[in-house]
Parts: sequence; C-alpha cells; structure tokens
Amino acid sequence: MFGAFRQRRPSRRAVLAGAATAGLAAAVGACSVPANRRHPQEGATAAPGQPVSAGRRAVLMQIVAHPDDDLYFMNPDTQHALDAGTRIVSVYLTGGEANGDNRVVNDPSDRVYDKAAYSSARHQGLRQAYATLLGLPVFTPWEKGVLELRGGHRAESNTLVHNGRRVDLVFVNTAMHTLRGGRMGLPSLWEDRALSLPVVIAEGSPLRAAAPYTYDELVAAIAGLLDAYAPTLVQTLDPDPDIQHSTEKARQHDSEQPGYADHADHTAAASFAWAGMVRYVAEATRAGKGVPGFAVTSYRAYYNRHWPKNLPPAVLAEKAAHLKPYGGAPDWRCGNPGGCGDYNVGGKRPLTNWKGWVRSTHYRYPGPRPVVADEPDGRLAAYGVLGLRAVRWRETAPGSGRFGAADDLGGGPLAPVLGGTALRDGRQLLFGVRFASIAGRAGANTREVVLLEQSAPGGAFGAWRGLGNPERGDDRGRRIGSPVAVTAPDGRVHLFVRNADKGLSTRVRESDGSWGPWVSLRGETVQDGLGATVDGQGRVHVFAPGYDFVHHWTQEAPGAPLAPVRSGPRLPVAVDAVAAVGLPGADGGVQLLYRTLTDPRKTKGKGLAPAAPGLVSVRVDGPGRAPALRFDGYGPVGALHSPKDGLVILGKDTRGRVQALVGPEHRVRTQGVVPVDAPTLHLSARGPVAVGLGVDGAPWVWSLGSAAPPVRAAG
Repeated sequence: MFGAFRQRRPSRRAVLAGAATAGLAAAVGACSVPANRRHPQEGATAAPGQPVSAGRRAVLMQIVAHPDDDLYFMNPDTQHALDAGTRIVSVYLTGGEANGDNRVVNDPSDRVYDKAAYSSARHQGLRQAYATLLGLPVFTPWEKGVLELRGGHRAESNTLVHNGRRVDLVFVNTAMHTLRGGRMGLPSLWEDRALSLPVVIAEGSPLRAAAPYTYDELVAAIAGLLDAYAPTLVQTLDPDPDIQHSTEKARQHDSEQPGYADHADHTAAASFAWAGMVRYVAEATRAGKGVPGFAVTSYRAYYNRHWPKNLPPAVLAEKAAHLKPYGGAPDWRCGNPGGCGDYNVGGKRPLTNWKGWVRSTHYRYPGPRPVVADEPDGRLAAYGVLGLRAVRWRETAPGSGRFGAADDLGGGPLAPVLGGTALRDGRQLLFGVRFASIAGRAGANTREVVLLEQSAPGGAFGAWRGLGNPERGDDRGRRIGSPVAVTAPDGRVHLFVRNADKGLSTRVRESDGSWGPWVSLRGETVQDGLGATVDGQGRVHVFAPGYDFVHHWTQEAPGAPLAPVRSGPRLPVAVDAVAAVGLPGADGGVQLLYRTLTDPRKTKGKGLAPAAPGLVSVRVDGPGRAPALRFDGYGPVGALHSPKDGLVILGKDTRGRVQALVGPEHRVRTQGVVPVDAPTLHLSARGPVAVGLGVDGAPWVWSLGSAAPPVRAAG
C-alpha cells in the first residue's frame, strides 16, 4: 500500500548490495567511505576540510508532515527553545485535510466533509497554540502572506512577533491523497517518478492558487527554505521507523503503515526533509559557501504508543496544555472562516487517548552530544555533527571554557549523534551512522556504520572507514540505532548498536586495530539509548531499556564474549537511556542511574503511566545498595565518578534547564544557550565538566568540579 514504506522482498541488486556489505563487515574495515555515486548531484563530498559557518543567531526549523506533529512529538524541546529567544520556523508539508471531517470525537452530529475548511481550521489551531507559547492571547492576529519558493511554487506564511521572539509558519500544503486511486500523497510522491501532487488551498488563505509538486520540486523547495532561513537546528520526524508486527486490525487502530511503527506521512516527510538537507549542504559546498552550521534532531512519533512513557506529570501537563488551543472547539469565536482548531484533539483528549502519543518525547538517534575528549595540552576537544558532517571544536586555551571555530572532518551525510571512545594511547575513535544514500523514486536508501580514527593523540585523523551494517538488506539496515563504544583495559574496543529486531549487535576492534565481524548478542526487545561501561575487574557491561525492565549484557571474565545476564532480580524499567558508571576498585561494581515509571496501579493501566520525576539508582555486581538520590527532572541523565567530587550526575530539570548533582550539592544552569538534546558529562584533568551543543550550533562548557562556583536557580 505504501511502496517504499512497506517491507518487501529485496531485489537481486539489493541482495548483492547486502552481500557486499556483509563482506565488508567481516573485513578489517579499512576502505574509505565513498561519495554517493548513484545520485552524485544530491550528495556533497565526504572529504574533510570545508569551512563551517558559525556565529549566527539561533534559528530552529521544524519540517513535519501534519499540523500538530511538532506539538505532539517535538515539544517540550520547541517550547524551551522559543522561551530562550530562538526564532521558530515550522514547515508543514501536507495540508492535514484528511477527508475533511473536522468534528469532536463521539459527536453524533452529521458529518461535514470540507477539506479546504479542515486544513484552514488546523492552521488556525497552530496559530492559537503558538500564540499561547509566546504568552499571548489565544486569538492574537497573525500577519499572513504568500511565500515564493523555488521552481515557481508558492506557500502561505504566517508570522507572529512578540518581545523579540518570532514564529513563522509555512504551509506547503500538499494533498494528503492522490487524485487517482486515493493513495497517500506524500509517500506516493516519494516513490513515484511520474506523480504530480496537488496543493490544498485552505479556506481563507491569502494563497489563491498553487502548482502541484513533483518529487524533485519538493526536495528543491525544502532546500530553498533551508537556504533562505539558514537554521542552526533542524527538527524532523523519523525517516527509518521500527519494524512493527501488528495485526491488520491493530495497525489500522494505531494509524500505522503496514509493517512499521509510524504513520506513512511521517516517514515520507522525514525522508523529504533529509533529502532536502543533503541537497542544501551539497549546493552550499559546491558554491564555495562552506558547510552550513546546523544540527539536526529526529523525533520518534507513533513509536510512543509502544513503549513506556517518558514524561513526568508536570512536563506532560504543560505539553498537553499547548494542544488544547490547537484543538480549539466548535463554539470558539476565532474569526477564521474554516474553523477554530482540530476539534478531535481539543480538551483533555490528548491525555485520555489510549495511544499515549503526547506522553513521550523520544529521539530517533539518542545520545549525549557532543563527544568530549582531552587534548594532550590540557584543552578540551568536542566532536559533533554540523551540516550533516563531523566537526571538531577545540578550547582556545586549557580551562578557558571557550571553543574556537569548528574544523570540518567530513564523512557526511551523518545521523545527528556520534559515538566515541579513546584508545589506551589517547587516540580518539568516532563512530557514526551514515546515510550512504537517501533517494526516492525507487532509488537506494541505505545506512552504514562508519569510523574515523585519530592518527596520534591530539593530531589529525585518517580517512573515514566503513564498518558495514549488522543487518542484511537496505530495509533492515535502515533500522539500526546510535553507535555506542567503550574501550576495555585489554585494549579492545566494543562497539554496540541496536538492530532491526530491537536487540543488540556488536563488533569488536582488537588491540592490533583489526575488526571482527558483526555479531548479534541476542537478548530481548529493547529501546535505543544504550549505556556501556567497564567495571573494576575490567569486564565490559552494556545496558538497554526494555518494555518491562533494563536488559544487561556482560562478560564472565575480561576478554570473554558478552552474553545476556538472565539470573538475579530484574532491574526496574527505564523510560530513557541508562547511565552506567563503573565504580573504582576491584569489587566496585557498576552503578546505574535512570528514570522509571510512576506506580502504574495509580493510573489507567501501565500503558498510560507517566514517568516518575525522580531517579532510580541501582548497584550491579557490587556490595551494598546505592544511596537514594533526589534529582527530579525528565529525560536521560549522564553520570561519572570523580576521585575528588564523588558521584556526579547531569540532566534536565522539569523546566528543561540543565542541572547537576556534584556529591551532595545541587546546581542549575540558569544562563546560556539552550542545549540540543542531552549535554555530555566528562571527567577532564581539571575535574568534571558538562559540554553541550547549543541550538545556535555552537558548543558550551559548564565546569562542575568542587573548585567551580555553583550556579543556582533563582527562586
């Protein structure tokens, strides 16, 4: 039904490609990562050395399928960025008109099918929601206009400015269904070379006429919007959702595409967004403008239905409250001729909906950013992804807390989050997931794990190397997660990724630099967000959050293969990534820190139980129990053991501010740029530091050692 978004038997070419990838995985992995040869006009060179743009005001661009995707799946991140003064530009690729029936759930009144009115009502709902996010009355008037796009296309634009903060809404408004056959519009446009998808003109729009889009025209329009607004952060949906085996009845009830845990429009919108970003970077670098300095975050969507909910009550209540003005009501007097919101979403319905979409905010590529390392001269080095390419920032001087300009390390287009570990001699390894190709119209759509290895501590890097993919075939290969790596005392590097079966796969680098093959660690169904560490005996441990408990793999002895731990009590369920800390001493064991659920018996079943604001602290393979910790907030945490300061924990409080627990002392970062996703906790030569990537595309440092001055929350 949905072509490229349907699991299908691979072609002979795909099988050969999979075999080639498998052969690469079994080899040393010394080949350099090639440029995209299938569609060279789409891809920028992976070679390093380009200048990287920097020093711009923070602009967040959201590229989504439907009006409300940002409110359901990207908040509270969008709200926190807006509160900090970041300009918001939201691009909606479809009109959201569905069948035109806009009515309250279970309303017995006659159905009215008016696609132009329903699209208009959803636009008005967004205006109402973002007005309240800006602290303005719900019916605040917006400035409406028509935006000229590439290729002679046009889109409606809405703008609202208040106290120096600005929101722009851009309605591309492609039809949700094709004119012939009623196929889903955006997924069909992604895969059909000949299709031309019309535009829905919303009732009351200043846009009176608009040309239909071909595949290439929509990619070009997105690239043009990126070039025009020059965002420092792009938020998209999930281009590669999980494989989901549901009955046809359950699938339709969950509004998911066959075989995958998301709506087909979400997958297509994310794919178009990534194709547009790849083209934007390629055009900029070919024109000599350098690498555009933007970060990316991709969000899970209907995935939220299948896993424990990760927002605590206070955060959830505020997120849901912003959907109430979006939903509106039929009796509201907003002055919009098409209606005053998406009526089936209004009131308490986002909270009472058993699917629970609003109750989580999950990242497609989780993990702290950036990767942080110590240079031989005492400076910090931070590694991240900007403009879909790896970059390195270095402190201007040891302890300065200021980073210089980004150095382009190439390798793109890369997924947003890098994994990293240092070898025993101090050389840095960086791991990424590369979009080896992302092309519609039956083109290749492949992902590859890649490696960048430093030639000397603090020195230059060699060529990018391909480490293949633990999965066979393009479709399964797209489902892999963020790479996580750890170096054992014996010199081996253990690399882990979540695989298409929602289990774990690993590949090991021997102390001589050679790589073994990809191996499945079996185990059971887990989320992405792995935690890996080494205990005092030198054994490697890896942990992953599952449906009902945290899953654990380890070695019987240093150097032995990893295997699932099936004995002993189960670890409490985790709603986000697990922070694992190897404690000092031969019998130190491992301490786990993460967030869990509230008591599901106090809610309407476990499926809707919110996350607990507190923190679980569990000792594994060590004497005694871990002390109770008060660290209320939401999202994953980072943790480490400092010889001078003891246990240090980093995370976000319920207001989205970065907070830390240094021994018994609680600190809150109340100033500075809002971080993208989760910041990184690192033990440097001068003590523990937090390093984050800001929404402005630049890194920041927060010193946390006992000598650092505390930063406390006001009030």
